Amino acid sequence: MDLLALADFNAVARHGGVGRAARITGRPKATLSRRVRQLEDTLGVRLFERGGHELRLTGEGRELQDQTQSLLEHLDEVGEVLRRGISTPRGRLRISAPVLFGQRGLGRIAADYALAYPGVQLEVIAEDRFVDPVDDDFDLIIRANPDPSTDLAGRCFLRDVLAVVAAPSLPRPARQRHVAVPAITLPHAPVDAPWQLSRTRSVLTIATHTVLRLSSMAMIHDAVLAGVGAAAMPRSLVQADIDAGRLIDWGTLADRRIEVWALYPSHRHVSTRVTAFVKLLVDRFENASPAAFARLASTK
Repeated sequence: MDLLALADFNAVARHGGVGRAARITGRPKATLSRRVRQLEDTLGVRLFERGGHELRLTGEGRELQDQTQSLLEHLDEVGEVLRRGISTPRGRLRISAPVLFGQRGLGRIAADYALAYPGVQLEVIAEDRFVDPVDDDFDLIIRANPDPSTDLAGRCFLRDVLAVVAAPSLPRPARQRHVAVPAITLPHAPVDAPWQLSRTRSVLTIATHTVLRLSSMAMIHDAVLAGVGAAAMPRSLVQADIDAGRLIDWGTLADRRIEVWALYPSHRHVSTRVTAFVKLLVDRFENASPAAFARLASTK
């Protein structure tokens, strides 16, 4: 039995005629009439007594309406529930994020998300290794300065600069600009590359000597605090240490910017779970400002 024809029949029966049903439902009169006749042909019975100024249900028509009207209303209710479910984030959401970013407030953001969307089973993995969202089964990955890729799409939600910082025990470069300073870098960074520090009204170029290469910004942060060398780190992640005097700000790397992106496979349907989390990140880091880190820390 054609479900659409059955719905049109019930509309005509409920509203007492094709014309009134057409005005109320917005469906063409010709379509309603054709659907009713198709249903009569399928069932082999007459559903309406035709003649006079209005249609009247036959006995068979009245029985069909009694048996199907509540069913159609139930189907409408089921459809509405499904539509609400599609628009409300539900299901599993796995996210990969850098370790140091995770330590600077991502737990608070994840908690806010869990409170807002209790139907989502959220899992956040903090790690600095390269991950593939498809092969490693992640719905969303958070990465700084990702390489351009047609396989990934997403949104930049945070912009920052690289500040060169060191423990107070390490001499500042202004005092020994011709002597290479010990540097701690990521493995893919050039060895012994000079730093161009942007300071108040000048740019100071200093030589470096790589003493440690660490794969994690969290490890670099610990090594810098230990006084083994200086490192270029996102200012937002070390500003609290600078304010507390644990680290000294030597200056900002000239022409070096950081963009933190929330990325997902471009060929995959973007679920409401993913879009809701990305929106939360964008809202928290208003205007892509790192000032949100201070607000996140103050709520603990």
